[in-house]
Amino acid sequence: MQVSYPFKVNHAGRTSSTENDDKHIRDLIEQILFTVPGERVNLPDFGIGLLQFVFGANSDETFIALQFLVQGELQKWLGDLIELQTVQITTEDSELNVVVSYRIIRTQQTVHTQFRS
Repeated sequence: MQVSYPFKVNHAGRTSSTENDDKHIRDLIEQILFTVPGERVNLPDFGIGLLQFVFGANSDETFIALQFLVQGELQKWLGDLIELQTVQITTEDSELNVVVSYRIIRTQQTVHTQFRS
């Protein structure tokens, strides 16, 4: 059983679980992207904290640095589950868009998923 993210309780009053491993991997990526470093008690270096970059400097250099940060953190924490292919970061107005393309190692399925902050 993989606990769903965000945490919730199902209709039976039990911890809700994800319906499949693919959804669970997407949930794990979302946790890495939006968890602020230092937020987790026993994992102080876990997470990127993307929300802090929404109103930051809006330059090519910032996006390149952020792209490398995202790639490095995803490889660090999920390297045994996924083979990262690309990370693209763009902004629209005050919204940060992150598109992550990866291959699930267990199934060899390629997935493209988008996150917005």
